[in-house]
Amino acid sequence: MTRSKTTRAMAEQGHAKAQNILGAMYRYGLGVPEDDDEAVKWYRLATEQGDAEAQNSLGVMYDHGLGVPEDDAEAVTWYRRAAEQGLAVAQFNLGNMYANGLGVPQDKAEAVTWYRRAAEQGYAPAQGNLGRMYDNGEGVSQDKAEAARWYRRAAEERRS
Repeated sequence: MTRSKTTRAMAEQGHAKAQNILGAMYRYGLGVPEDDDEAVKWYRLATEQGDAEAQNSLGVMYDHGLGVPEDDAEAVTWYRRAAEQGLAVAQFNLGNMYANGLGVPQDKAEAVTWYRRAAEQGYAPAQGNLGRMYDNGEGVSQDKAEAARWYRRAAEERRS
């Protein structure tokens, strides 16, 4: 049995992780034809079981209008669900939404909160954004030393 058939069988049996993987397979055309509508279907099934990665992926789909109408507020809903479960990429994505006022009122301090949560888990893009926030004094008091510390951590994380 091929990997995609095994994944589909498990997804059809209700396994959330398999549903999320099958969604990604459809999203990126990995072993199956690329189909954003089908990706959304499988992500949604996994989100109903609380799968944080699927919640973040569904947020991305709404964020970019892939298989669903673009809807920043709906993207925020899904990013938040995943972020509250501790998923670093979702925390980063939610930080971006606050930083740019997409689907929520712009709130740089709230962006910093979410970037910090992801950064403390070693997520390099969030470390870089947190460094920029300190560098520019956005949502925090300007602190060049703290900015440099986060920039350095992001660079080290990207090298490893």
